[in-house]
Amino acid sequence: MSPHSMESQHQPLLDRSGPLIGFVDYRGRPVHRSSSGGWTSGLFLLGLEVASRFAYYGVSSNLITYLTGPLRLSNASAAAAANAWSGSASMLPLIGAMLADSWLGRYRAIALSTILYILGYGILALSAVLPPLKPSQCHSHSTNISHCGPTSFQLAFFFISLYLVAIAQGFDKPCSLAFGADQFDQNDKKESASRSSFFNWWYFAMSIGITIAVIVLSYIQDNVGWGLGFGMPSIIMILALIIFLFGTSTYRFFVMEKHSPFVRLGRTFFSLARTSLRMGTMRSKTVEEDAESQHVKTHTVSEIEEARSILRLFPIWATSLVYGITFAQMTTFFNKQTRTLDRHLTSSILVPPAALQSAGTITIIFFVPLYDRVIVPVVRKISKTPSGITMLQRVATGLAVSLVTMVVAALVEIKRLKTAQEYGLVDQPEATIPMSLWWVAPQYVLIGIADVFTVVGLQEFFYDQMPDSMRSVGLALYVSVLGIGAFLSSILISCIDKITSSNGESWFSNNLNRAHLDYFYWLLAGLTAIQIGLFMYFSRGYVYKKNVNAL
Repeated sequence: MSPHSMESQHQPLLDRSGPLIGFVDYRGRPVHRSSSGGWTSGLFLLGLEVASRFAYYGVSSNLITYLTGPLRLSNASAAAAANAWSGSASMLPLIGAMLADSWLGRYRAIALSTILYILGYGILALSAVLPPLKPSQCHSHSTNISHCGPTSFQLAFFFISLYLVAIAQGFDKPCSLAFGADQFDQNDKKESASRSSFFNWWYFAMSIGITIAVIVLSYIQDNVGWGLGFGMPSIIMILALIIFLFGTSTYRFFVMEKHSPFVRLGRTFFSLARTSLRMGTMRSKTVEEDAESQHVKTHTVSEIEEARSILRLFPIWATSLVYGITFAQMTTFFNKQTRTLDRHLTSSILVPPAALQSAGTITIIFFVPLYDRVIVPVVRKISKTPSGITMLQRVATGLAVSLVTMVVAALVEIKRLKTAQEYGLVDQPEATIPMSLWWVAPQYVLIGIADVFTVVGLQEFFYDQMPDSMRSVGLALYVSVLGIGAFLSSILISCIDKITSSNGESWFSNNLNRAHLDYFYWLLAGLTAIQIGLFMYFSRGYVYKKNVNAL
């Protein structure tokens, strides 16, 4: 029986020791709490997450280096292209989640995403290896610059393979975490607590994959070759697919609704909007009001409340978007800053710029266990809230840390520019600034701490507050915060580059010693401060779906 049909059946709840309501096994049979799901299934999915993040960040963390290197794009163009791709990879989950929740099912969506990852990374490796697809090298003694760099066909081939990876993430990002959280019964006190913990350990597993990727693959890409650096993720995803399939017999499959929840929700929204509009223009016509009221009654109370609960999520989503802009800087301008610094650990060991991103993920690896096993239990005793602090309080804390991150990044950039001036290196963009790479480490550490609060908080919030049948879409909403943030970053960079370059040196000049990333970071700090104020305002009035204390 296919996973789709598995998720299409319904089993009644008999008692706490009987079959779980709303879930079946891979053959469509009733499942029991003692023999399915839980941490046994969760570990298979955590393993998948380690592999998929290793592969994805093995490409994304050092992408700007490839764009400004072999592809010969300018700093501004490369940052805009990287942000546009990252934004697409974070927006496509909205489509992938809707397809999964209404048709494919989460299990099938994950399997499909893994296959697409394997193809995308494999083709990406070919674009960096095969002569007809590989950009030609430019040498300082070359007399024909027009033949340097990639052709239009090579550029197209590269970006097609890159966006194939983005499509894969569209199915993977919302469905893997939703499927993992599905393995814990929200109606069981012990499993419900484990589910909240699962979100923390999911981010821990993700950070393990990212850390290994930015250290190992960035070194391979910079020192061995881009072909191997792009090819290893494909091999890793083949192993990940095997691991995922191996756990099939342990999984709990959510029973999908017979009719698409999006069709039902759309009809409810339409009816509420039409009724509100007509009643607003017919206040004196009692007969028509009665007719419209009767029309609304064709929808159940639960359907109307479901529609309203989704609408209440929008202000929280909208007031989190600036965080996505700040997050996007970690793989773009933070990377470019680091490349100008003295990156020697010893006389013979040179740290790749992208590898410093591991400072953020290593912070997450150490901070998640501390938060989950020490901070939460202590705070829980004071707040009487199972998760220590509420989900929105957690997000707000992360937003505050992201504000500090931008302030620190601006101050470090001021120091870097001043050092370049002191040593007469302003007009030597390729020269190494006599300033240790550890100067930029704090901003990576801070963004890592911000992630543990904001990103994990948004994950749990949108999963928990969405209707059960639409939880993949809930997680896609969290991903879209980062996606739209990346798009907004791309637009912001393009606009600022156009305005500042017309009046002199661009803030994002190819010569970073004459650029002004510090101005850009101060701007983001200001936007973050405004965001925090708006987020606090809307959070205070938010009513949780369950009995959880609001912010």
